Amino acid sequence: QNGWTAIEFKRKLDTCDTTDVPINSGTNILIFAYGLTDVRDGEDIQYHDERSGSKLIPLLSYVNPPDDSKFNGPDTFEFRLNNYTVPPTDTTYYCKIFKIPTYVEKRHAIAHKMLINDKNRGLIHHLLIYECDSTSVFDDNNLPDGLYDTVYTYLEKCASNIELFIYYTILKMVKFPEEAGYPVSGDFPVKYYLLQMHYDNQNLSSNIIDSSGTRFYLIAKLRENDLGYLTFGNESALIGIAIPPNTDRFIIDTYCTANFTQILLTPSNDVANNPS
Repeated sequence: QNGWTAIEFKRKLDTCDTTDVPINSGTNILIFAYGLTDVRDGEDIQYHDERSGSKLIPLLSYVNPPDDSKFNGPDTFEFRLNNYTVPPTDTTYYCKIFKIPTYVEKRHAIAHKMLINDKNRGLIHHLLIYECDSTSVFDDNNLPDGLYDTVYTYLEKCASNIELFIYYTILKMVKFPEEAGYPVSGDFPVKYYLLQMHYDNQNLSSNIIDSSGTRFYLIAKLRENDLGYLTFGNESALIGIAIPPNTDRFIIDTYCTANFTQILLTPSNDVANNPS
């Protein structure tokens, strides 16, 4: 009608089908393709050529935020942006250094949740938090921040370990296993963290102010084990994951050195945790 074609469909949020993707709160990635002619009975669908793409769309409303009432008792601290002006570009990676609170004795973080400005929910793609190397030193009164491309070399020591990897589509509290907590302050050597926020401003809107971030919940009574993160995978680059064209199935092999796998076989008290 009037040059527009509208398609309406419905499905369950979670079909319990392993080949379907559940529809979660937050930004969902939709892909689309279309042709130029209607398909008649008995005809095959024609290839769409270049008429395809993807779009980030929040499909669910946000009227039911995650319940964190059980964490009203523990102390908290936040890594949160302070009225950052999002550039009018389609993709922005913004980085900021934060220092962990200082305590005489080590404490355990037992949970964390993402904090998002309501009006910016459709703007945020994901958030990453990296542990900085324990030898990193910054001016606590002027902690660095800036666009990823301009500060990456300066903050290279802060990309050594991924402490938290939070996709915006999670939008829930992440609780650590009862027998473990993430170490904070005291004798734990990591003092600084790098927060990287990925914005998808597809409408190229200007004058958008954002103060999103994440909150950690602390307890003074330590749990049995310290929790840590170990990340596997290929380099996230063109040469890291390269799939040849016109292939129905392609296996990418990943290798690591023998001394690394030997470390994995060494008994320890580490507890694995997968926040997703």
